Amino acid sequence: MMQKIQKFGGAMFTPVLLFAFAGVVIGLGTLFTTEVIFGSLAAPDTLWYGVWNVILQGGWTVFNQLPLLFAVSLPIGLANKQNARCCMEVLVAYLTFNYFVSTMLSQWGPTFGVDFSAEVGGSSGLAMVASIKTLDMGMIGALAISGIVIALHNKFFETELPEWLGVFSGSTFVYMIAFFVMLPTALVACLVWPHVQDGIRAFQGFVATVGLPGVWIFAFLERALIPFGLHHLLYSPFYYDNAVVNGGIYAAFAKQLPEIAASSAPLTELAPYAAFTCSTWSKMFGCPGIALAFYATAKPEKRQELLGLLIPITLTAIFCGVTEPIEFTFLFIAPALFIVHCVLAACLATAMNAVGVVGVFAGGLIEISSLNLIPLWANHWMTYLTGLVVGLVFTGIWFVVFRFLILKFDFKTPGREDDEEEVKFRSKAEYRAAKQGGGSAAIEAGAEENPYAVTAAACMELVGGPDNIVDVTNCVTRLRLNVKDETLVADDKDFKAVGTSGCMKKGKSVQIIIGLKVPKVRDEFEKLM
Repeated sequence: MMQKIQKFGGAMFTPVLLFAFAGVVIGLGTLFTTEVIFGSLAAPDTLWYGVWNVILQGGWTVFNQLPLLFAVSLPIGLANKQNARCCMEVLVAYLTFNYFVSTMLSQWGPTFGVDFSAEVGGSSGLAMVASIKTLDMGMIGALAISGIVIALHNKFFETELPEWLGVFSGSTFVYMIAFFVMLPTALVACLVWPHVQDGIRAFQGFVATVGLPGVWIFAFLERALIPFGLHHLLYSPFYYDNAVVNGGIYAAFAKQLPEIAASSAPLTELAPYAAFTCSTWSKMFGCPGIALAFYATAKPEKRQELLGLLIPITLTAIFCGVTEPIEFTFLFIAPALFIVHCVLAACLATAMNAVGVVGVFAGGLIEISSLNLIPLWANHWMTYLTGLVVGLVFTGIWFVVFRFLILKFDFKTPGREDDEEEVKFRSKAEYRAAKQGGGSAAIEAGAEENPYAVTAAACMELVGGPDNIVDVTNCVTRLRLNVKDETLVADDKDFKAVGTSGCMKKGKSVQIIIGLKVPKVRDEFEKLM
């Protein structure tokens, strides 16, 4: 079970590696297309706007297709054989599932309680997945379908068919089975998921009517649902539909903006409905506290390397409001920290509301400036300064709490891997000297001019050779293997002698700590296999 959990975490982390770059692109694109900041240069009819808007829309690719990305990535860790083929099988099966759902709803939508003619998003319960109009099931649906197909792949991929049916073997056979499995699965989704969405809507109505406790609950769930991709089902009716105000908070606040700017009355009196667009506070003040805690608890020799990861993803959270890069960095490593993060986010949002800071605070600093700070500063600057003080206090709380928990429970957050020295790739000669001449054919496979091949070959020998390896995956810093005989795996000091940062063994599960260059080492490792 532990091996499966570790492999699941490694697979789930794979798309996260794309978030940092995508977030930076979104931040720059949003900044350079904001007319409030760049004036007439960023007007929609200018070439400047047009070019940056193209870049911005491209930057949203990763976040707009998260369910698809996670579905395709899951086989990387969970497929027992031919991972690449399994990724293809999952992709086509997931698309098939959504086509089935789309067609069922278009033909019999009222029977399932779904208005398929409605626009996607908002409270419609519909979404676009790879240009397919379908039920909005977020990452839960994607991971469920991916898990089903992976199970079929592991069971049937190597099924021997009669020679005259050989063309249907392998991936084709898996997809044939998955195709027919997706039919009842799609039917069950159409029958069940709309009722799940109804439950979510009923809960939204409750949250909107209970005051400050409702703000706490809303803010907590908005963060907690992010790993499942369902947070937008919670906030969309508040932001863009009629859950708390006609037309949604965004439209109502924008329409009322001149009135709010001209008045010195408290914001909570002018726009009480805007209490729920409060998710930005954990992005602006929580994420820096988390980043500081990661840096403070990292091993000194790892801190410089860690900064390269923390700076862009923290700035992405502050300026763009895109928090997946930093939250997913520790979500799969230490889920308990993510729960604490959700609790603190809810407490901060409630505190901000209690001191009178309400408005459109769902995005990052760029959006906050254009819809709040710049137009409303003259009459409401004191409220915003109060909010700044509260936010900075919570940054300190985040730092102290995360630092304490990381050290107390020894969470292996970035920079705290179980090693004693920096990752450095040594030569074949150094390895042989350390092993006192114990070379092998595996070592000979590593080219002198390719340090990744040398390290991969050395690691392969230390885990007992290719015949002892069941499978291999990687997370952001570690080569993860399952072996047949754990007694053949060398000691931690032997792995350090070949230039890695050590090895962790738990039963038949082996983790070799490589560092951020682990994808290149894994490539060479798989070549040797």
